[in-house]
Amino acid sequence: TIVDDYNLVLEAGRMHCLAGRSGSGKTSILRVAAGLVPATTGTVEWTGSVITGQPDDTITRRRRDTVGYLDQGGVLIPGLTALENVLLPAVPGKNAKQLVRRATDLLHQLGVDGRANSYPEKLSGGERQRVALARALLLEPAIVMADEPTASLDRTSADAVIALLRGLADSGIAVLVAAHDQHLIDAADSRTTLA
Repeated sequence: TIVDDYNLVLEAGRMHCLAGRSGSGKTSILRVAAGLVPATTGTVEWTGSVITGQPDDTITRRRRDTVGYLDQGGVLIPGLTALENVLLPAVPGKNAKQLVRRATDLLHQLGVDGRANSYPEKLSGGERQRVALARALLLEPAIVMADEPTASLDRTSADAVIALLRGLADSGIAVLVAAHDQHLIDAADSRTTLA
């Protein structure tokens, strides 16, 4: 058992942080909340609709339309440039061409616009993380979930990402982060500390 009897209601316009040491269950909770791993008991709802028990393809489609998810490693697809990786969520909807400007703006906002045509293997860990965050934000999700979004960043870049996440929450988006970065924990409206 990773977490027992846990309940979280994340409101629009709020940032909640799952805080705690490595191995405390932060990532597991985040992955269940994102519909990537099924909960063994209980339910997960996004914007009022239960996703628990839905077929994988339904959850995947709803996640693409509702949730911007950033995993801990900032995983990018090899063989695609940074810009192409950011545009990836738009491919199923066949609207990637219309979103090139937004993708470019996000890369600029995250300080990696000069790396738009670089392939993942040419990017540092921090650059990959910021490109992956831009990808998570491309479709303007109602909920953003990020696992250790500042872990591989220097303090200046980390603070820029924290400001961006805080700005998303302030604009009405629900933000759920897992972190042990005290700066990010302090920026949240509420937190759950896992032992």
